[in-house]
Amino acid sequence: MATSSPHGAHDMSEAPILVTDDGPVRILTLNRPKARNTLTVGMMTALEKAFADIARTPAVRCVVIRAEGPGFCAGHDLKEMQAHRNDADRGKAFFTDLFTQCTRLMGLIRACERPVIAEVQGIATAAGCQLVATCDIAVASSNARFGVNGIDVGFFCSTPAVALARNIDRKKAMELLLTGRMMSAEEACDAGLVNHVADAEELAATTMGIATTIAGKSTAVAALGKKAFYEQVQMPLGKAYELASQAMVENLLLADAEEGFTAFIDKRPPEWQDK
Repeated sequence: MATSSPHGAHDMSEAPILVTDDGPVRILTLNRPKARNTLTVGMMTALEKAFADIARTPAVRCVVIRAEGPGFCAGHDLKEMQAHRNDADRGKAFFTDLFTQCTRLMGLIRACERPVIAEVQGIATAAGCQLVATCDIAVASSNARFGVNGIDVGFFCSTPAVALARNIDRKKAMELLLTGRMMSAEEACDAGLVNHVADAEELAATTMGIATTIAGKSTAVAALGKKAFYEQVQMPLGKAYELASQAMVENLLLADAEEGFTAFIDKRPPEWQDK
């Protein structure tokens, strides 16, 4: 595994995230384990830079977000937020910028042309749960737990609710938001937030198995399909079929669709051109 330069610091031990490549899979590792990898301004800035770099790197065919330490991500850093209570506006400008940045980051993940997989160990709470819900696929350790428990500290998780309610049943989402209770990995899988649950020692291998499979497909086809999927899923049925039909035609005109059909007929593996 080759390691690229960390984003956000010169010392890897202090970098908010670590960026490594495992073949065509780009791995972004949240690297604030003592703080449960909270999404500080610095952490989110580093992630934004990482996704901008991915967009410029054709060799990357799939992305995995994982974390150092016992927890995946505990959401926003409450200490960072509380420090701005002493601002002249009681923190309003900082809070506005914080949630604007978080929304922008989630949009970058959703708009990323490469599929993004969350690999979750330990807790994923509040904006950390939002991060999991925003990724295209999620794999969780059997000891992982998920929640949107801001209400426990007087803070309703309204922005995490946007992503959560697009993954699981609305009544289930509201229960979690109003009670602050945590879901087990198995419950999260049953609810649709998580795709697979693996034993802790098998978590990385399970994630990389999925990532490697995805990396073996045409990046052009995957990018087109990901974009169309998220656009149509919010549309009325008729509009959704109209958009999806247009996407199918566009897909069929790609060089890789022609190659895929030819390879199937010729009974040989396809040789993707990613266009």
